[in-house]
Amino acid sequence: MTNPDVAASFPNGGRAVPSSVPVLKRTLAYGFAFAAAIAVVGGVIGLLVAGPTAAWSAVIGAAMAGVFLGITALSILIAVRYDIVAFFAIVLGAWLLKFVAFIVAAIALRDQPWINPTALFLSLIAGVISSLVVDVVVVMKTRMPYVSDLK
Repeated sequence: MTNPDVAASFPNGGRAVPSSVPVLKRTLAYGFAFAAAIAVVGGVIGLLVAGPTAAWSAVIGAAMAGVFLGITALSILIAVRYDIVAFFAIVLGAWLLKFVAFIVAAIALRDQPWINPTALFLSLIAGVISSLVVDVVVVMKTRMPYVSDLK
């Protein structure tokens, strides 16, 4: 039985919040901020170099990178609430969703006249690299004990 005083101190009614939750929330916030910055910078550069088509393509590429980053972090934030089998099922399902969504988006955008493939590609790559940098920096700056989430 749970102590009611201890249960009231936890936001989810007695269960401790896993130590990965603050890290993932910080990753989401920084990742979306970087995706927005890439959309703005890529849009401006695309507009100056190749016109409005390149600007919109850069924004679409940055948005795709932001969505894929969000799917990963959100799936883990949701999955930590369940047992280990459900955790891996949710994370693997999210990975498969991202894979299928990327293939569908690539095929759908492949021959569109309103897409500049170079701007789309470069902003998507910039988004992927920035999400990797965000992951590394957030994990490096997070102070966590060597042993956490003991039951």
